[in-house]
Amino acid sequence: MTFPFLSSPDSQTHSPLSHSPLSKVAAITTSFWIIKVLSTGMGETASDFLAHRLGPLPAVALTGSVFIVALALQLRAKCYAAPLYWFAVIMVSVFGTLAADAVHVGFGVPYWASTIGFLLALGVIFTLWQRSEGTLSIHSITTRRRELFYWAAVLATFALGTAAGDFTARTLGLGWLTSGLLFAALMALPVLLRVRLNLSPVLAFWWAYVITRPVGASFADWVAVPHSQGGIGLGTGVVTLGLSGLILVFVLVSAAHKGRSSAQSEALTPAD
Repeated sequence: MTFPFLSSPDSQTHSPLSHSPLSKVAAITTSFWIIKVLSTGMGETASDFLAHRLGPLPAVALTGSVFIVALALQLRAKCYAAPLYWFAVIMVSVFGTLAADAVHVGFGVPYWASTIGFLLALGVIFTLWQRSEGTLSIHSITTRRRELFYWAAVLATFALGTAAGDFTARTLGLGWLTSGLLFAALMALPVLLRVRLNLSPVLAFWWAYVITRPVGASFADWVAVPHSQGGIGLGTGVVTLGLSGLILVFVLVSAAHKGRSSAQSEALTPAD
């Protein structure tokens, strides 16, 4: 299932199921959003687990190194490969979360200030991207420069979502469950605005993409943190393993589905 209301203007002349073979970004399907939300939750609990076991600085250094490797593998790939793409997204989630937390814990920056700071950083990235390429559509990411802009934006969205989720849950005192429900409603809002007010599909996509971070992280924290903090208390390690398993299943299913779709497409293509 695809989401044509979140497709880009330059893709609307094609079938909703179409996806450029030159693009190394996953198609916007139901599984895309499911894996994205799961990866945000996994990144949140994994970062907390590593920070408590290794210490904040070693955890940032370790995950930063793995993130660089994951991104290098993704950039070197010749075409979209689900395992490589989602490995890079997961490492952005873990590293971006630790980096955002380090701003607060290491430098004492309030969550509201870091939220504004990361929002401005994302705005700068989008501005430079738009001026350079003329579009922010993920369907147009078929060059190295656009791919670099894309991953810079993804990293900023994870850091922004981390700060925003902590701001509502901790600073405003809403707690993890209420924060998760609040952001889930905000994530659904662009769908309504797209249908009723013809909101730009590119804006709708990035809006939903940013909000998935605090949605997944808030619910993951709620399941992981102890009862004394308003959670269920399963622990960050257990939740990280559980979410990792779900991500693996959905990625493998997504890869298998793409493989079958490609095979069917080749079968239907007339020979020269």
